[in-house]
Amino acid sequence: MEDAEQQLEGEEQQRPAAGHGPLAGFTVGVTAARRAEELGALLQRRGATVLHAPALRIVPLSDDGELLAATKELLGRAPDLVVATTAIGFRGWVEAAEGWGLGGELLEVLGGVRILARGPKVKGAVRAAGLTEEWSPASESMAEVLDRMLAEGVDGRRVAVQLHGEPLPGFVEALREAGAEVVGVPVYRWMPPEDIGPVDRLLDAVLARAVDAVTFTSAPAAASLFSRAGERGQLDALLHAFAQDVLVACVGPVTALPLHSRGIRTVQPERFRLGPLVQLICQELPSRAHAMPLAGHTVEIRGHAVLVDGELRPVPPAGMALLRALSRRPGWVVSRADLLRALPGTGRDEHAVETAMARLRTALGAPKLIQTVVKRGYRLALDPAADTKYAD
Repeated sequence: MEDAEQQLEGEEQQRPAAGHGPLAGFTVGVTAARRAEELGALLQRRGATVLHAPALRIVPLSDDGELLAATKELLGRAPDLVVATTAIGFRGWVEAAEGWGLGGELLEVLGGVRILARGPKVKGAVRAAGLTEEWSPASESMAEVLDRMLAEGVDGRRVAVQLHGEPLPGFVEALREAGAEVVGVPVYRWMPPEDIGPVDRLLDAVLARAVDAVTFTSAPAAASLFSRAGERGQLDALLHAFAQDVLVACVGPVTALPLHSRGIRTVQPERFRLGPLVQLICQELPSRAHAMPLAGHTVEIRGHAVLVDGELRPVPPAGMALLRALSRRPGWVVSRADLLRALPGTGRDEHAVETAMARLRTALGAPKLIQTVVKRGYRLALDPAADTKYAD
């Protein structure tokens, strides 16, 4: 995380003095319940507008009867091997046990068994508890952990696997098929959010294409969003938005599983951390922006704003709808009737187009970017040298 942060800081220092970051003009939805503020702050520092809609809530460990039952089961009969998967989960397990008056007994049991830690953060949490891991993969991959365990053999062994709210596809099943007795330790569990309002607002924004990207840091969050969309009769529309227009960014391949199962393409950083996730979004969204030479200016169309010669110009939703309709065929005339159909929530009065166009021109600060063609409609004032590039 720190390395990625330093790299992102370096990018900020290299920006031209335009007063905006790489995500300026874009809106990003954040579905995370845990570390949402951290992710939102990273995005906002790069210029994004953030729409936070936690799709889940986490059951407090101290209130989790399933975790207490699993802990007592392991204290009653110690495992041969413990697989620790997340740092926050392992720390939380020890802290919850202490709250139940079982902390010392749990550490004593864990101190006498083999511990495999998924990655360096988990390894740090294990050592902070006064324990020592036997092995940790450099790849931070559960697949590598599984391969090692199966190669060593687990037949007849009792294995405790720290579950962390996300699916471990095939992991537990493979261990059981190899003869292991697996005890799941649910260090935290996901539940639907108490306030569903933010999720509904995010769904509305995605369907209206008012969001440019949605981030997922857990597979259950994606599943929860799909579930809510289904309840509202909007699942097909949501899938279409994700497939065609809205960038879907996941922190890693496990998180992406519910999306991939529905045919949705996602982008993921090479390192499964928030910093690299933000860095990837900083690359992906600007690369999707539509830049054109208009009336001697360079114009780049972003989610809810436009860069005119590098200056960020916020544009109202109606104006953005008109601009996108015009940009689909730069230099070609678009009729008032077609522009009216592009406007959100309007009736049949073409006067709405004229009003929205006037506001758009004012927002752009360069009225000559859009030409009025008498009795026909409007067109973008594409520079003559660019005509060949944008011709049909």
